[in-house]
Formats: sequence, C-alpha cells, structure tokens
Amino acid sequence: MSYDFLLLYPVPPKTLARYREAFATSGAKSDPADADLLLELVHTHRDRLRAWQPDDALTRQLRLLVEHRRRTVADRTRLTNRLTALLKTYFPQALDWAGDLRSPAACEFLRTWPTLEAVQKAHRPHLRRFYHDHRRLSAEELGQLFQQIDDALPLTRDRALVEASALMAQTLAEQLQAVIASLERLDRAIEGLFGQHPDQELFNSLPGAGEALAPRLAAAFGSDRHRFQSAEELQQFSGVAPVTEASGKMHGVHWRMACPKFLRQTFHEFAAASTHRSLWARAYYDRQRQRGASHHAAVRALAYKWVRILYRCWQTHTPYNEELYLEALRRRRSPLWLAATISSIQEARS
Repeated sequence: MSYDFLLLYPVPPKTLARYREAFATSGAKSDPADADLLLELVHTHRDRLRAWQPDDALTRQLRLLVEHRRRTVADRTRLTNRLTALLKTYFPQALDWAGDLRSPAACEFLRTWPTLEAVQKAHRPHLRRFYHDHRRLSAEELGQLFQQIDDALPLTRDRALVEASALMAQTLAEQLQAVIASLERLDRAIEGLFGQHPDQELFNSLPGAGEALAPRLAAAFGSDRHRFQSAEELQQFSGVAPVTEASGKMHGVHWRMACPKFLRQTFHEFAAASTHRSLWARAYYDRQRQRGASHHAAVRALAYKWVRILYRCWQTHTPYNEELYLEALRRRRSPLWLAATISSIQEARS
C-alpha cells in the first residue's frame, strides 16, 4: 500500500478456500501452498479480478467514523435495553419520570434518584429545577407529575433487590452517559468531515438521508468512480441484489450472505427512511407489501431500486431531484407514478 507501482488484488478467504478444494479434496492446507494458489489465481484469472484502488484520505476517514458511530449506537441500544429491563424489576415509574433513557437527562435522573424512595424524599425545588432544565413541562403537567410521585407505591419492598438494582442502575446510567457523550463527539467529527466532502450536496439531496445516513452513503460509494462498472456490480457487492440458484427443475432465490454487512445495512436503512419522504418510494414499498412481501423483503427490493438511481447520480455528479424522477415515471406511464399521485392526493385531503 506504500508503493504506487504495486497492484493489490483483494481475494476473499472463501474464494481461496474453494479454489484450494478444487485441487485438494482431502482438505490439506498449508501457507506455502495457499501462497502458490493465490499467485496462480491472480495470474490465470486476472481479467476477472480488479485491482484495489484506495479512496482518498477524507473518504477513508469518513467511512471509519460512520462505522464507529454505528457500533456506538449499538452500544447505546444495548445499555438502554439492559437499563429498561432492570427498572421494570424494581422501579418501573422511572421509565415515565426520567424521560427517554437515551438522553443525558434520564441518566442524570437515575444517577441522582435511583429508587422510588429517593424520588419521594427529594426536595421539590430540586425536582422542579430538573424538570425545568430538561423536560419543559407546563405548571399543570408538573403538578400532575408531583402528585404521581406522592401517590406511587413501590413494586417491591425487598431491600436486597432494591439496593442491588439501584447500584446497577446508577452504573448503567454512568456508562450510558459516557456513550452518549462519545456519540456527540463522533457526530461533530462526521459533520466536519462531511462538510468538506465533494459529494456532500449530492447525498444531502436524498429524501430521508438526514445527518446520519448521508455521510454513510457518501462513504459507501467512495471517491473512485471507476470501482464499479455498473449499478448491478454495486448491488451484488453490497448484498442488496438477491442470489439465484438453479439446477434442473429446482429454482430458488435468496438474499446474499457473503457481502459487507455494514454496506448492506446502510442501503437498507436508507431505503426504509426514504419511504417517509419520497412519494414513489412509499408507493413502491406498499406495492411490495400488497404482493405478500415481508417488511424487510420490501425494503430490500426498494434498496435495489434506489442503488440504480444513486449510482446514476453518483456517476454524473448530479443531486437527486424527486420532481424530475416523478416526471420521468409519468413519461414512461409507470404504475408507480399513478400510485404516488394517488398517495399525494390522499395526504393533501387528510
């Protein structure tokens, strides 16, 4: 990677393993033999392999950051689920009184008042200041909340359970608070990098992309516009395209297992988000569901369609325009255009 005159050909381990099995059915394996097989594979089938070209430093850093952010979001979800399950065993009222557990305010609430007894003994000015700073409740809502606190009964009076659970709730709240702060730092770093990205306008124009998915899509496509020769290659590489298996009278279609999971997840999440902002995307999703597809199968079908559109925009450096695409559907007399038009009329009437 440090020398311009060297060409690197990425070969998946599974490809090498199956190439080895073609000549060593016994399962014998050694590193020198694998090195020879790799050399033979590249030398013989170079026309079917593509040399690796790295993205620019900005895109590589952005890709790493969005992957780190997604893992951190998963950590936040894991901690939130643990905290929710714990509170249900001894202090379920906190799920309403603390607010969204993914917020710093909820973490502060649980660190300060980890039990029902602690909340009921708290000074009212202290509680009032907390809700004034974080929840913005009206005077009537605050009065009702204080009445709920006064009237609440504990789920259990087992001191061993309550004290042990309270300590664990504070521990989880502290971990969750650190994860939330890390997410904020990652978001600021991603926002700064994405602001410098040459394709920022293109990916910001996508309906439903938002602050989280627009940088992920930019990292998914990268900066090398010669990496994928067609939208179909990108669909297959990302795992959005299904796999067809046929032998004799047997014919089956299933989703692709061997693919970059984070890349497939990016297109899947964007397709799901687009149904709330794009008329034709919602109409396409609804048609898939009416035909009997499950939610995720319908979203994957929509992602397959979106990749073709995004690939074209990416190749021509053209931001996406919903009105232009709807007009193209109208010219082709696509059933999607009619469904999107009906949906638009229904939304306007409602």
